[in-house]
Amino acid sequence: MTKRNGFTLIELLVAITVLAIVAVLGWRGLDSIVRARQALNADLDQTRGMQLAFAQMQSDLGSIADPKNIGGRSVLSSQAGRITVVRSVFAENQPSRVQVVAYRIRDGVLIRKESIPTRSLVELDAAWRAILADTDTAPIVRLTSDVAAMPIRVYIPNSGWRQAEENASTIAGSAQPNASLPPAMQEQLAQVAATNQPVGLEVTLQLRERSAGLVKVFLLGTSV
Repeated sequence: MTKRNGFTLIELLVAITVLAIVAVLGWRGLDSIVRARQALNADLDQTRGMQLAFAQMQSDLGSIADPKNIGGRSVLSSQAGRITVVRSVFAENQPSRVQVVAYRIRDGVLIRKESIPTRSLVELDAAWRAILADTDTAPIVRLTSDVAAMPIRVYIPNSGWRQAEENASTIAGSAQPNASLPPAMQEQLAQVAATNQPVGLEVTLQLRERSAGLVKVFLLGTSV
C-alpha cells in the first residue's frame, strides 16, 4: 500500500486553532494601541485647550482697566465658574478703549465672550450689566471642554487669599459714580473702589474624570 503524505484532520484543527489564537491576540494588541492613541490625542487636545484658555486669561487679566480711569466703576466680578472683567484695548493709531470680557462654564465647556470696545461709559455700563446677567448677544468662543468646575480665589491687599464668593461686593467693586455728587467726592469714591480691587486671581480648571485640577495664578493689570 502506498503511504500518503499530508496533514491529518487533527493536525489541521490544531493549526487553525493556533492561528485563530494568534489573530485574536494580534487584534487585541492593535485595539489597545488604537485606544491608547485616541486617549493620548484627546489629552493633547484638552491640554492645548487649557493652554489657550490660560493664555487668553493672562492677556485679559493683565490688561484689566484702572478703575480710576472709568470713574470708579467695577472692573472685576468673579465667582465659581464665572469671571467678568473690564479690560483696556489698545490698537495702533487708535485711542484706548475698554470692553467687557466674560468667561463662563456652560454644559462642561469653558467659553469666552467680549463686548465691542468703546470709549463711552454709558455703553460700558450697558455691556457690563448685560454680560453679568447673561442677556448679551456677544459671540461665544469655545476654549476647552470636559470642564467639571472652575473654582476661583482672589488676592486682596491686607486681606490675603479668599474664595471669590466670600465678598462678592468687594470683589466686584460695586461702587458706581453718581453724577450729582461733587467732583472731589466722585474722585474719593473712585479711590475707595480701586483699593478694594484684588491684585491677583487664582483659577483652577477641574476636568471631568481627573482628581487634580490645573491651577494658574494671574497678576491683574501687569501688561497695562
